[in-house]
Formats: sequence, structure tokens, C-alpha cells
Amino acid sequence: MSNDINRKNDMFITVAVIENAIEAQLLASILTERNIPHYIRSHHDTAYDGLFQTQKGWGDIEAPIRYQTEIEKIIDHVRNADNA
Repeated sequence: MSNDINRKNDMFITVAVIENAIEAQLLASILTERNIPHYIRSHHDTAYDGLFQTQKGWGDIEAPIRYQTEIEKIIDHVRNADNA
């Protein structure tokens, strides 16, 4: 999942580990709506039947370093809203 990005022009970093597919979809929607470049990478590998997802989390969200703080705040908000 990603929006219209050119990863060659920005240094992308791993911002956070995503806990599940629903969180990934919600974050992708919010980041796209805010025009924040991002890439969501799943750790699922069919050859290992999802083994890496149990060890590493569902996946990662990658984005240019300049958006790290903003994305972390969005993730905190999403996760806290789920626990309310």
C-alpha cells in the first residue's frame, strides 16, 4: 500500500511496526488523506505461512524521515482510540 510517491527523492525510514491489517488500512487512509508519502510493507510470506508476522509484527510503515513525528502521533492517536 502506498500513495503516489517517488522513493528515490526521499530517504525512507521504518517509522513503526504495524500490528494488523486493519491498522495498516486505517493508517494508509489517514496518511493518503493528509498527502503524507508512505509505504506499508507486510511481513507475510506465504512460503512460511505468516511465521514472520508472529515474530516481527504484521508489517512496517515506511516514510520520509521528515514525517516521522507526525506519523508517530497519528499512530498513537489510532491506537489510543482503539483502547478507549
